[in-house]
Amino acid sequence: MELITLQTLWFVLTAVLLIGYAILDGFDLGVGILHLFAKDETERRINLNSVGPVWDGNEVWLIAGGGALFAAFAPVYAAIWSGFYLALMLLLVALIGRAVAFDFRAKSESLRTKRLLDLSFGVGSLLIALLLGVAFGNILRGIPIDANGWYAGTFFTLLNPYAIVVGLLTVVLFVMHGALYLVLKTEGEQMARMVKAAHFSWVMFTTLYVVAAIFTFFDAPHLFTYAYPEIQKPLWYLFLVLSLGSLALIPVLVGRKRIVHAFVSSSVLVASMIALGAVGLFPRLVPSTINPSYDLTAFAHSSTQYTLTIMLYIALAGMPLAILYKVILYRVFRGKTVLTKDSY
Repeated sequence: MELITLQTLWFVLTAVLLIGYAILDGFDLGVGILHLFAKDETERRINLNSVGPVWDGNEVWLIAGGGALFAAFAPVYAAIWSGFYLALMLLLVALIGRAVAFDFRAKSESLRTKRLLDLSFGVGSLLIALLLGVAFGNILRGIPIDANGWYAGTFFTLLNPYAIVVGLLTVVLFVMHGALYLVLKTEGEQMARMVKAAHFSWVMFTTLYVVAAIFTFFDAPHLFTYAYPEIQKPLWYLFLVLSLGSLALIPVLVGRKRIVHAFVSSSVLVASMIALGAVGLFPRLVPSTINPSYDLTAFAHSSTQYTLTIMLYIALAGMPLAILYKVILYRVFRGKTVLTKDSY
């Protein structure tokens, strides 16, 4: 297989892995944020047990995405780490905080400790969603990459208005995604409250979506200059229609109590928004705000042809197994969450 074909495939595969992570871990991050507003202990336990069997498997997709970036585009991985180091350390702390909450809350008999772990679960989820959104916003906008391929800014360079708007958009999107998941997993009063949360977050998301779109035209105009317009333009319009269509369908489907379809629409919305960004970026992986000639691209900053080929064989063998595992897992734990003596 030609090198340029392998580079393109790995760009697409990396995007697919990140989409898988955003869809799967997105809803349990949303559940974590909503956990901060749980009414009582029963609701808190239902929240934890609704995502308990799946949350760690969902995070595997983030590891796979990071591994794919490291293996296929090592210089890009190095640049991102050099620029996002403090943010990534905060992300790691938040991930650990969520894991600790899951594993220790059920074993604690102290109400004070339980509340502390609830806070760790909720704030950790909020911080992860915000940091991922800010990181994605910075990638779309571009960061100061110098001629040597190194980050030339500071931590505060990442806290620009565009990235913050995208970060807030991501938080609200995951809250809506998580609320729809909880509607599927809960009953009674809690289910009714989650329906209201889904409606409210949909309004917030739609508002921020418009703001982010306007920001994009001014702060990231390079996303509309395509290296391969005959391919990228049709794809961009396709994903735009999918994102707007799925967004419009969500409140209609919730109103008709077709929650499974609403959750699928929410998943399509997550996927299409990331795909829109990927189409606009290609072949860039990290645009440079210093000079476009310093952009880190899939074609100029990939691993060798041999490495990409071997990794492709591994991915083609492993990804179907990972998808099959997730299908079986969600099938086994489908239905409403029921608390037992073995629950969290």
